[in-house]
Amino acid sequence: MRIIILGAGQVGSGMAYSLSREENDISVVDTDPERLRELQEKLDIRTVLGHAAHPETLIRAGIEDADLLIALTNSDETNMVACQVAYSLFNTPTKVARVRAADYLSHPELFTREHAPIDVLISPEKLVTDHIQRLIEYPGALQVLDFADGRAQLVATRAIREGKLVGRALKSLPEELPPGVDARVAAIFRRDEAIMPEGDTVIEVDDMVFFLAPTHKIRDVMGTFGATSGPARRVLLAGGGNIGAALARRLERDHHVKLIERDPKRAERIAEDVDTTIVLVGDAANEDLLREEGIDEMDVYCALTNDDEANILSSMLAKRMGAKKVITLINRPAYVDLVESDRIDVAVSPQQITIGALLTLMRKGHMVRVHSLRRGAAEAIEVVAHGDPGRSRIVGREIGSIPLPESTSIGAIVRGDEVVIAHHDVVIEPEDHVILFVADKREVAEVERLFAVEAVFV
Repeated sequence: MRIIILGAGQVGSGMAYSLSREENDISVVDTDPERLRELQEKLDIRTVLGHAAHPETLIRAGIEDADLLIALTNSDETNMVACQVAYSLFNTPTKVARVRAADYLSHPELFTREHAPIDVLISPEKLVTDHIQRLIEYPGALQVLDFADGRAQLVATRAIREGKLVGRALKSLPEELPPGVDARVAAIFRRDEAIMPEGDTVIEVDDMVFFLAPTHKIRDVMGTFGATSGPARRVLLAGGGNIGAALARRLERDHHVKLIERDPKRAERIAEDVDTTIVLVGDAANEDLLREEGIDEMDVYCALTNDDEANILSSMLAKRMGAKKVITLINRPAYVDLVESDRIDVAVSPQQITIGALLTLMRKGHMVRVHSLRRGAAEAIEVVAHGDPGRSRIVGREIGSIPLPESTSIGAIVRGDEVVIAHHDVVIEPEDHVILFVADKREVAEVERLFAVEAVFV
């Protein structure tokens, strides 16, 4: 594909890194020559210095032949105008824009062909808020990913010593699950190395285990791995920005929520906008404040400020003082791997979450959902199986007979409202939603070809 990315910030650069490895023709536009120079040195892409919404700049970036425009600058207005220019002057087929302001997002009628012709609207704050809310709903989870409109979920959890499966082979999983519950382990990461699960694979302490199950059965399965299955009740949020304020409004109906905000005026505005959330003015890294607010009784502590260092330090402090689960928002990708340990349970990267949402647009072969995992090294994909046995390599075949790439596994099939856990003798039918885990994203192109419908296939 010929793709133009507007904005070389963290998300734009990350998108360029991800897409340039997949034989796409990429152009990146930015007003910062230093950012462009760094990208040019590392990637085989074209860079263009200029204002992202100016027609002349877009022409130099190749807009006349572009298949896709992704507007990811820090300015909502620039992103919206760039999509308008691409539509009105160049008839660009697909236009994606990042829009962050709640005032715009509350008026979806703006984003139509008659007004601001944006085909796909990306709101990083909403994506991150959704992601963190799911992590709070499942306290033992490191990641929770939705598929098939929420009917199935892929959950990552850490195998602890008390887990029923630790030290045992995966083939014993059905024996340990409650009656009527079925699940499949899609992948295991041990010391950052991917292990493709087989029946004889033995779970070890500290393994990161990805499993698939029907959404309403997730808590039952988590208990098998020793993860906390009970819901969180007490939540402390540090940072009253867009994400912190939105989370407070969502959580306060079912949780006891406290929010710490440093800016008194911002705290006052949040207090007026929430119902039961207790809003406090102060520094989340203040040990006395955390103690006064009962940090040792908190089920979840979330550090959500715009300052990575402040988030990391306050999270480590909260964990040391007794918070059961700590979730930390980290914008710099280089920090994420450094801090996820026994002190910080989950590091949330807005960049990776946003890139995962964008990747769905790039994939071929009827892929309807893509999640970027393991800092972009792996992907979880939902693909619709089209065609018939005469034109498809997938339809009409048992899962055990499908020639999947080495690090790819099928975890489940969603057929209508039914979630069918993948076993070797399950036959894929037309229009099944197939959920795959790809431990090595270099195999994605092979998966795309596998699910392609041929004019004639023998």
